[in-house]
Amino acid sequence: MSENDVGLKPKVKSKPKLDRPKLYKVILVNDDFTPREFVTVVLKAVFRMSEETGYRVMLTAHKMGSAVVVVCARDIAETKAKEATDFGKEAGFPLMFRTEPEE
Repeated sequence: MSENDVGLKPKVKSKPKLDRPKLYKVILVNDDFTPREFVTVVLKAVFRMSEETGYRVMLTAHKMGSAVVVVCARDIAETKAKEATDFGKEAGFPLMFRTEPEE
């Protein structure tokens, strides 16, 4: 090699480690006024659950006071919870869904 030759060294690219987005739970809160059938319809419509799965989630909330409906990214969880709660309000029921971070 002569003095004018430039030695080429490959650049090492390091990819930054990306953290997974924090997941959030959508929780169905039991109330004594919303009919069970209506809750099942909302779970089917908003969360795309089958009749049987929606019924089991509704029954769990009825017996335990609340039930986890789905775990997903924050923006999706908040959107689904608002959509389902609004669905109940439009029908005149105090149906409530809330979100909280998953541990």
